Amino acid sequence: MLRSLLRFLVRGFFRTLTRFEVQGLNHIPSQGGMVLAVNHLSRFDPPALFAVIKRRDLTALVADKYKSYPIIVLVVKIVGGIWIHREDTDFRALREATEYLHNGGLLGIAPEGTRSSSQGLIAAKTGVAYLADKAGVPVIPVAVSGTDRIFQTWARLRRPHVIVRIGEPFCLPPLERKSRGDQMQENTDQIMLRIAAMLPEEYRGVYAGDPRLDAYMSNP
Repeated sequence: MLRSLLRFLVRGFFRTLTRFEVQGLNHIPSQGGMVLAVNHLSRFDPPALFAVIKRRDLTALVADKYKSYPIIVLVVKIVGGIWIHREDTDFRALREATEYLHNGGLLGIAPEGTRSSSQGLIAAKTGVAYLADKAGVPVIPVAVSGTDRIFQTWARLRRPHVIVRIGEPFCLPPLERKSRGDQMQENTDQIMLRIAAMLPEEYRGVYAGDPRLDAYMSNP
């Protein structure tokens, strides 16, 4: 009940106060464990996904630094979020996330690990690739743009254009023990290049000049 009410309010917020555009929503299966890998521009990113994805098992990994914000704590409780300590390897959170995915849940994660202060993508950590391999689930790349400009656009008395682009699910190559580190980095790059391919050029950041990006631009 509370989850449905929350989604109704968040969806109304974006539809009323922004020019909200969603592409590729049909790429989200109705069931099955999957990782949603999304770039991170602002605190509006998680609500934007929550507003458009109808699956009731959608939740996310949430940095435990937000435990000091009562409203955020309440929202995390309503959606069943998983707290994670991002400064160290949080094995408890990873075990909980793996179990959630094994049970068929949809889990949102920001591979960059934190918000980008430069608008463009920053180098991602390998945690998402590790988790997808550990749980044996596909990854859905998601590119969000415009959320970083919400406040400044409101200041001009205009509605900001927020775009959520959802790519097709894909499976990463399984990791092999003898080359595990290199493969995790390659898999992480593959996730981020798929996200970059769906973003406007000014948002691609450190992945903008990657020679592999052209392949994903033609088939993101």
